[in-house]
Amino acid sequence: MLSMLICVSLQAQNGSRPPVICIDPGHPSESGRGTRGKQSTEIEVAWEIGRLLEKRLVREGFKVVLTKSSGNRYVTNKQRAEIANKHRTDLMLRLHCDASSRSGASVYYPGRQGRSGNFVGPPLEVLSRSKTVAEEFQAAFRTALKGKLDVAPLQTDQATRIGAKQGALTGSIFAKVPVILVELCVLTNRKDEQFILSKAGREAMVNALLSGVKAVFRQARFMSRAMRFMSKILMKTTARCPCHEGSKVESSGISYPRR
Repeated sequence: MLSMLICVSLQAQNGSRPPVICIDPGHPSESGRGTRGKQSTEIEVAWEIGRLLEKRLVREGFKVVLTKSSGNRYVTNKQRAEIANKHRTDLMLRLHCDASSRSGASVYYPGRQGRSGNFVGPPLEVLSRSKTVAEEFQAAFRTALKGKLDVAPLQTDQATRIGAKQGALTGSIFAKVPVILVELCVLTNRKDEQFILSKAGREAMVNALLSGVKAVFRQARFMSRAMRFMSKILMKTTARCPCHEGSKVESSGISYPRR
């Protein structure tokens, strides 16, 4: 139960503000300009999907922070994480495109701490929260894309080239908020590229990303309500208990304060 509660940020629990999502359209960064297909680049696709998702999230009542102001703006992966941290976001959603011989989308999360230079991260709490968030997101994301685009099983950062070398992706290492990375498609796969460049494909992808985010915070709201309910029950039970701190115990007609 405790591990499930950890995934809910304090802000989302108390309902004091709408959930804040950091959308991080990948590249350009110190890792380069990303991959490219026959008709598009990773920068173009990630930026386009990111902006479309931003509009949908705002319409749904979320607050959105972008890690860059234009598609070709250079931002290091450390700076991207710092932007998410600065705005105390409830989720950092990183958008990329893959280059491989396979097809489909995939979701990654930091499964262990990594090292970038002398810095080790993310914090253990972020690891736990990211895993829970990734599981909730992946299930809804995969369901939404069923029959449209394959989605690989959930993986950790270590399954990536940089993550295998560092222990985690750089954007994860410096994150102080839950973080997941979505490879929207394999851009070097002709079928995948045609899918993501089509209007129907873009709409399907944005809907799937939105479903994933909403699933995360639907679970957060459920756990928040459960916590409040449990708190009320606990308070009532404590109030009725004759032996809680400060109550008196009757013995031989003499009242003694319980120590």
